[in-house]
Amino acid sequence: MIGRLRAMWRRRSQVGMVEAYFRWTLYALPWLPVIGGVMPVMGLTGGSPLMVALAVGASGLNVVQGGLALPLLNRALNRYLNLGATPRGLLLVSGVLTIAAEIALVALIKVHSVGHRPDESLATLAIAVCASLTPFLMAHSLVVSKRRFLAALVAATTALILLFGVLTGAWLGALGVASLLVFTGLWSFVIARPTGWMLGVFRKLDAARGTEARLAVAEERLRFGRDLHDVMGRNLAVIALKSELAVQLALRERPAAVEQMVEVQRIAQESQREVREVVRGYRKADLRAELAGARSILRAAGVDCRIEGEDETQLPPEVESALGWVVREGTTNVLRHAAEVRHCAVRTLIDPHRSVLVMTMENDGVTAHRPVATGAAPLPGSGLKGLRERLQPLGGTLASGPVLQGSYRLTVELPIPMGAG
Repeated sequence: MIGRLRAMWRRRSQVGMVEAYFRWTLYALPWLPVIGGVMPVMGLTGGSPLMVALAVGASGLNVVQGGLALPLLNRALNRYLNLGATPRGLLLVSGVLTIAAEIALVALIKVHSVGHRPDESLATLAIAVCASLTPFLMAHSLVVSKRRFLAALVAATTALILLFGVLTGAWLGALGVASLLVFTGLWSFVIARPTGWMLGVFRKLDAARGTEARLAVAEERLRFGRDLHDVMGRNLAVIALKSELAVQLALRERPAAVEQMVEVQRIAQESQREVREVVRGYRKADLRAELAGARSILRAAGVDCRIEGEDETQLPPEVESALGWVVREGTTNVLRHAAEVRHCAVRTLIDPHRSVLVMTMENDGVTAHRPVATGAAPLPGSGLKGLRERLQPLGGTLASGPVLQGSYRLTVELPIPMGAG
């Protein structure tokens, strides 16, 4: 059972974890006044059957109110976050339970005062009167505006003063209870309302982070599309014109059509060369720039990225380019699972005994349903296959696969000259 709960917790995103923590904390808070504020009245009955009945009734109503607080506060939070409608039915039920509990507690105070009990007991009963209002006030503060909540609190305070004064005749005590009620209302407001506000902020930040990551990808696509258009636009236009001219000359059986087609062939070959240069320039990666870019885009996706290793090492250009492409492809794989990944670490070290540079890229968040590429038989056309093809001319090797505790590791080893660094 515990393992299943831990697995469910780990499958949540960071925002999901934060939201679950705040929500369940808020759901548990109504039980504090029930247990600490209302239940103590059970010890003030003195064996009187009427007082026992009133105390049991008030306590039972507050226990039901505590159980009702979970769906009530859940829907009230959804209403505050614009994720659902106002839970009018649950609010009505909660209001009826609250009024019934208040009547029972005020009646208990009246019976208690007739018996000339000590003042400390009356204070306990007054605290219970205010504590029983907490669940309803917390939910109500989430579904109405601040002004309407404060207006309702003033109305409830006035009604409680009148009810307390009429039933007990202690108008000075009624003012004391009213002050406790105001404190309870404000306490409920500053607990529930900021919780909803913080969840709203976290949701907006998560949406902004996703938008930032999508914009980064879109910007890179636009850059590549712009470069390709600049290279190919003119050549394709010339090919189209010369092909049309060749068709017209061929229809007239003019020998110049052959010259035009030869020119089309030359331009097509030139275009192929220029496209290869564009792609080669796109794939040529600077290691330090790729590391900085990986850290930036992963942090934008909510992943904590740490980079450790040989910062000042001078590597051959072909080695730096290959490692930069490894970082780029590894970052792409991490971004595909950014909803589950929390941490990523890129480590680079040199083994002087073997004259080998070792780079590892490790991240968490691997789940059972995630397809994992392994070092043997990668899928055709996969990014890892392309990496192996780039590392092979340099004598490098690549290994990848899951490790313990749900982590995934990509390891690259490249031989380097003894003088590197």
